[in-house]
Amino acid sequence: MSEYNNVAIDQAYIGVCTGAKLADLRMAAEVLAGQQVASGTRLLVAPASRQDMMQANSEGILGKLMDAGAIMMPTGCGACAGFGGGVLAEDEVCISATSRNFQGRMGPGSSKVYLGSPYSVAAAAVAGRITDPREMLAENAA
Repeated sequence: MSEYNNVAIDQAYIGVCTGAKLADLRMAAEVLAGQQVASGTRLLVAPASRQDMMQANSEGILGKLMDAGAIMMPTGCGACAGFGGGVLAEDEVCISATSRNFQGRMGPGSSKVYLGSPYSVAAAAVAGRITDPREMLAENAA
């Protein structure tokens, strides 16, 4: 991970069927507890299904995500497939909990998408750059 440490990001994306299941939303909330999304960084969250979204809401997870500054998106396909909210602009950088990052997938060919776990995506949203989430997890556990 050290070769990617400190890569500045414009957007962090936890979404789509492979990266925003209930367990993934719980992971992100664990990192985001008591934190705020960095200024100039967008954290977009699109739960994998309506059922996961409703369960996350009843557990208070969605509240934690939104308290940290996450922007809630509709469930299902969107930015990962290159349409809807969250599509990247020219030269923007995103870290995503999705499963694909080929050139042009989430926007213009000049945009960049790094893949990471929900822990890593949430930590990057707070830091405004790709970072190791273990430090934030340790701080939140203390």
